[in-house]
Amino acid sequence: MEENDAVRALLALAQAVRLRVFRALVVAGPEGMTPGALTQALDVPATSLSFHLKELAHAGLVTQERQGRHLIYRAAFDRMNGLMAYLTENCCQGQPCLPRPLGVPCSSPS
Repeated sequence: MEENDAVRALLALAQAVRLRVFRALVVAGPEGMTPGALTQALDVPATSLSFHLKELAHAGLVTQERQGRHLIYRAAFDRMNGLMAYLTENCCQGQPCLPRPLGVPCSSPS
């Protein structure tokens, strides 16, 4: 992932409703959700939801698929994983970032 892509994704997630929408789509998994289901689950007006979904799609964090008369939105897990990898690329100076006991520095052998 390029730096500009990471910034675009983080900017999209740096808004409370968009973060809630994205998290709901992550929980929904590959089945995704319709805008109507998202509206009900998150208590977000449809017009507002449409704007937020557009912003998340522009950042590449969600995909949209038409199934008959319905639109299905899904979290773009590959993009999410790419963002997470970008953010943790230099984590712990190249060592695996596993939970460690309190007081044990990350660079110490396990």
